[in-house]
Amino acid sequence: MNAHRAHTLASHNARGHLLAAVALVTLLSACSVDEALAVKDPKQAQCGDAPDIHTGRAYYYTTADGTGNCGFDATPNDLMVAAMNTPDYAGSFLCGSSIKVTGPKGEVVVRIVDRCGGCPKGDIDLSPQAFEKIGELSQGSVVVSWQLVASAVTGPIVYHFQTESNQWWTAVQIRNHRYPVATLEYRNRQGVFTQIERANYNYFIASSGLGEGPYTFRVKDIYGHTLVDSLVAHTPGGDVLGKGQFPECGQ
Repeated sequence: MNAHRAHTLASHNARGHLLAAVALVTLLSACSVDEALAVKDPKQAQCGDAPDIHTGRAYYYTTADGTGNCGFDATPNDLMVAAMNTPDYAGSFLCGSSIKVTGPKGEVVVRIVDRCGGCPKGDIDLSPQAFEKIGELSQGSVVVSWQLVASAVTGPIVYHFQTESNQWWTAVQIRNHRYPVATLEYRNRQGVFTQIERANYNYFIASSGLGEGPYTFRVKDIYGHTLVDSLVAHTPGGDVLGKGQFPECGQ
């Protein structure tokens, strides 16, 4: 077995076990979020800051279809996707965000949809379609650099509720965002915005529930851009469109 295949099998077996564990935790909706899964607040960046440039190796995995640890649906018409190493995945902080990967053959922009459990810091696992833009598949892996870029989204952000979400255990995910989401807050009965913890499978979990709704949410990206949406209906297994999108830096 070659090194790339061994890496691919090891990393995706690890992800499979993790997803199974996550599914079990999800079904036990009365349980609280494990503190070990919670995401710490990222440090706020500035729009004028130059993005950090990371270096490592890129691999590819043949099962890439848009699904994975980030909890997104399959995207057969958009396979420019990747799985991020655990340290840079940062407990799902990069889920849904875009990075530009530069390799010996060229560069490609991919969306983070999964976590590569077997990848060291700096490494990334790409779909074969994405890998082919930066290297030859026969190479198995190549040296790359990568950095965060704005996602080419259209329309507003989307609030996606987990199927098992209910008034006593509420799980919501932010989709279609231009930049990484830093925080999600809800306005409580006293009119005070309260932060909701984020799990490493990319859902914001209110372990005691948010009530029947509708809700008022406040979402911030890593640059401090803020969106507030009211009358967000609780829609288990469904999507609710927000009213706006994070502005693009420099515009």
